[in-house]
Amino acid sequence: MRPMLATPGDPRTGPPRGPAWAHEIKWDGIRLLADVGDGRLRLLTRGGRDIAAAFPELAGLGAVADDLLLDGEAVTMVGGRPSFGRVVERVHTASAAAAAHLARTAPATYVAFDLLRLDGMPLTTLPWSARRAALEDLLREVPRTQVSPVFDDGAQLLAATAEQGLEGVVSKRRSSAYAEGVRSSDWLKFPHRDTMSVVVGGWRPQTGTASRLGAVHVGLPGTDEEGMPLRDDAGRFRLTYVGRVGSGLAGRAGEALAAVLAEVPRAAYPFTADIPRPEAAGSTWLEPRVVIDVASLGITPGEGRLRQPSYQGVRGDLTPLDLLELS
Repeated sequence: MRPMLATPGDPRTGPPRGPAWAHEIKWDGIRLLADVGDGRLRLLTRGGRDIAAAFPELAGLGAVADDLLLDGEAVTMVGGRPSFGRVVERVHTASAAAAAHLARTAPATYVAFDLLRLDGMPLTTLPWSARRAALEDLLREVPRTQVSPVFDDGAQLLAATAEQGLEGVVSKRRSSAYAEGVRSSDWLKFPHRDTMSVVVGGWRPQTGTASRLGAVHVGLPGTDEEGMPLRDDAGRFRLTYVGRVGSGLAGRAGEALAAVLAEVPRAAYPFTADIPRPEAAGSTWLEPRVVIDVASLGITPGEGRLRQPSYQGVRGDLTPLDLLELS
C-alpha cells in the first residue's frame, strides 16, 4: 500500500468552498501507515520502511482491531506547535532504550485522518465521508492517538493556521475514494511557505539530458568567527550548503534561469562542506554570483537543509554580500 498524495492547490484562489469539500490541518509530522495484522503493529513510511520500534508510545494502535490499516502522521509538539525537526529524529532511532527515553521526554501522537482497511475489509473505494465516520467511531480513547479535526470553512482555517504558525491546510472532496499511490486532485494542499534568498553555487542536468537544467545547488554566504564573509583564495564567496532546488524549474522559468547561469563562469566547488556524492554527481560548479528566491517549509534542524524548496525567481537586485547584511 502506498499512501494517497495531495495535489498543490492554487494559492491565488485558496481552498475550495462549498459543502462538497472538507478541510483539515496540514500537520508538520511524518506520514505513516499504521498496519495491524498477524498480531503486530507496523508503522510504515512512504517508502515502506517499518519504524514502529522507534515509537513505543504508539503501541496502543495495535489493540484497536485484529486487522486494521490507518493513514496518518506521527506528530511531536514543541511549545504547542508541531515540530518536524523533533519528530524526524525518531526515524533513525534504532535502540529500544533510546526510543523509550524519547517516548517519555518527547512523545509523539499519531494523528489519524483515514481508515483504509478494517477486519479484512478494504474500505478505499468508499467515499471519504464514510471512511471518516467509521474512523471517528473506531479511535475513541486510544492512547497517544487522535483523529485530525475537520472544518467546513477552508479559507478561515488557512488564515488561522497561518496565525498559529502551522504548516497549512489539506482540502478533501467528501465523495472521493482513496486513490492508493496517486497524487490526486481530490486532495488539495495549501502549505504556508517561507521565502528566502539564496545563492546558486552550481547546477545539475535534468535526468536523461546533458544540458537541460534539472536542479540548482544553493547556499548562504558563510562567515568566520568575526562575522566576516568567508572567501577562497580567488576572493570568491564560500557558501554554507542549504540544499538542492528542482521544483519550479519546469518550462520557461527553468529556461530563463539556465540562460542566466550560462553567463556565470565555472569555478571550484564553492561550498564549505562536502555534499553527498549522489547529489553532486554530474553537477557543474559556478562562481557564487546569482541570488534567487526560494519558497520552502523552513530549514531542517541539524542538517540545515531547505524543506520542499521551490524556485521563485532571480533576484537581480541582490548580491551574496547583500544576504549577509540582511541576515
